[in-house]
Amino acid sequence: MAVQEAGQGGGSAAGGHGGGCSCGDCPHGARAGHRRAVAEFLLKRDGFAAGQGLPAAVAHSASASRQWVSEELTQSAELVAVRGRAEGEAWLARLWLRTVTVVWALVVVLLLVQAFTAIGAGWTSARTAGLLAALVTAGALTAASWFHRARGGALAPVIGEDNRLSTSRAVAGAWVLFVAYAVLVLVGRLAAASRNGERDALIAGLELGRAAGVVTVLAVVCAIAVLVRRVVGVRVLGQRLQKVRADRPRAADLLTDDSGRGAFADIQYVVIGGVALLFAAVRLARRPDQLPDLPWGLAVVVLISAATYLAGKYAEGGRPVILSVVRAREAGDLDAPIRTGDDVEIRGAGFVPPGAHGADRLSRMVVRVGAVHVRVPLVPVAGGFSNPTDAVLTVPVPADVEPGRVEVQVVTAAGVESNRYVIDVTE
Repeated sequence: MAVQEAGQGGGSAAGGHGGGCSCGDCPHGARAGHRRAVAEFLLKRDGFAAGQGLPAAVAHSASASRQWVSEELTQSAELVAVRGRAEGEAWLARLWLRTVTVVWALVVVLLLVQAFTAIGAGWTSARTAGLLAALVTAGALTAASWFHRARGGALAPVIGEDNRLSTSRAVAGAWVLFVAYAVLVLVGRLAAASRNGERDALIAGLELGRAAGVVTVLAVVCAIAVLVRRVVGVRVLGQRLQKVRADRPRAADLLTDDSGRGAFADIQYVVIGGVALLFAAVRLARRPDQLPDLPWGLAVVVLISAATYLAGKYAEGGRPVILSVVRAREAGDLDAPIRTGDDVEIRGAGFVPPGAHGADRLSRMVVRVGAVHVRVPLVPVAGGFSNPTDAVLTVPVPADVEPGRVEVQVVTAAGVESNRYVIDVTE
């Protein structure tokens, strides 16, 4: 699709919603501009990988051609990044309307379920209280979505600082909404109760002894959400965790890590939390005269899941590490010491942070050789890049480096510095 859009790029730009569209909040220009920029970048990268498009002035020199290709791809990747951020902002601004639509659709579903289950059993005050509680909750979420429409609407509180959906905040937010809804149901029933005994029974339904499991789970998941934010922030500032900002949040963020791979800690936390929440919702539907009494066995399972998720957050990440630096040798070259102008191969781990595999992120990587900062060149291959990678970087030793013992250090796209590694540079 990207190649087709690149071929049709000229025609789409002439339309009313090209990449530079300025129709207020209209998302078409941002979306079309981003897709066209991605398509042009892919064509350019694959062309360079096949040896096409090199000017004659640099084609005779491998190092010069590599540097020229890297600069061209870097400029194209920066355009893709700008278009991607514009599309992400436009998508986020439209998200509030989608969240409102989903919320009111759930209210309609609740009304239909209550109407069908009332056939034969009759309409009760509990059904009225449940529907009114849903209307109040939906109205509050709609108002919050409007005031935070530029940040994703009702989802704004669960979007992290890295512009991804936060698993801990999403789970905690779901439990907070459910408990608030359950309390509103009891409030509605209490307002409609006419007998003293019925009112006393409803008030007794709020006692801690009947809802200790739900209260405990609510306290733990909220504490986990706050603690995880603190843990991540401290580890990022301490350079023990690498974080890069995403273009926009995605639903898959709840189940994956920053690189898009499924994360066991996140998956089990969402699944177990969702199952427990479903059980609590069924208990509320069966006994709407009290807060749902979550069994302690299920509550302990949720607590174990939360502890596993927190341990996973402590275990993830790490600083980049240089294990060795060797002279890069091409076929036919003689073995020799490292000299200025030679390419060196830096071997290690953690050079590419999770979520930083895009060309705009890779082009921001720097290797400090002595006092000289060297940009890591982008070396395209079909479908990606052979340099840089997470375990190997290849950079030239600049001519400004003085012979002798020189320190080498990698600075990743997340701004995290690796350990220092000393090499010997000869004349």
